[in-house]
Amino acid sequence: MLGAGGFLGQALSGGLRQQNATVHTFGRTLPAGLPHDALRTEATLHDADALTAALHGQEIVFHLVSSSLPETSNRNPAEHVLEEVLPTLRLLDLCRTARVRKVVFASSGGTVYGIPSVVPTHEQAATVPISAYGINKLMIERYLELYRHLHGLDYTVLRIANPYGPGQSPFKKQGVVAAMLHRAMSGSAIEVWGTGEVTRDFIHVDDVAAAFVAAARHDGPQRTFNVASGTGRSLNQIVDDVKLVLGTPALEVVRKSARAADVPVSILDTSLIRRTTGWQPRVAWMDGLAATATWMRAAYRL
Repeated sequence: MLGAGGFLGQALSGGLRQQNATVHTFGRTLPAGLPHDALRTEATLHDADALTAALHGQEIVFHLVSSSLPETSNRNPAEHVLEEVLPTLRLLDLCRTARVRKVVFASSGGTVYGIPSVVPTHEQAATVPISAYGINKLMIERYLELYRHLHGLDYTVLRIANPYGPGQSPFKKQGVVAAMLHRAMSGSAIEVWGTGEVTRDFIHVDDVAAAFVAAARHDGPQRTFNVASGTGRSLNQIVDDVKLVLGTPALEVVRKSARAADVPVSILDTSLIRRTTGWQPRVAWMDGLAATATWMRAAYRL
């Protein structure tokens, strides 16, 4: 698993071990909390020797590595192509040599569609990203299809909505739920961009991990799936739910300028993955929000 030290990677590591899978974790830094019996390689995708060794004998590769953010990717698109797309192409070549059967790729359901022509948005909708981040994800999706066509390397793409849950850092510029909870619990003002009516589809990290497991098992002709709750929530609604979960109705909210890379509404249609694999989200929004708050209180001593 590539990107095992990240938010999604740690959740997926646990999910795979529950399935009694043999896991080789690969990442820039790997926390001690990963399964103790997993093989571990601390390196980046630029380290061809380490990557070659880690791929040896692997049947399925989960590609969760991402080094950019939608907000910052437009500042220097060329740099992010070098950091995101080219290393993935080298990875695919190494997968061919190692006789990997399948690659499961974490794409972005919130950015590849751009400003959607239909909501909820299905997998066949137009893909017109408004961020370099979304374009890079889409480029990788296209290269995966090319390598399947040319070399028979199977793949599944998961276009993931906005994951949240225990383990998500509140200090990165991605993860609005974690950021809002942490600021509220530490006595700081919650930041909201624009009018607060930007709407996103939030999915619990445990449900995302389950989708990866379902994708690894999937053997049908469909290769691209949305992974989401199918329900949209505005930033203003999240603020209200944070107040409710924490029991603090008087939280201060600071309004900040809207961001150019934010699509106004992103809600994904998940009927294809439900119908094809039997996967469905199981963690209710308020339950997941409360569990995240409980974890954050313990993790950051709030």
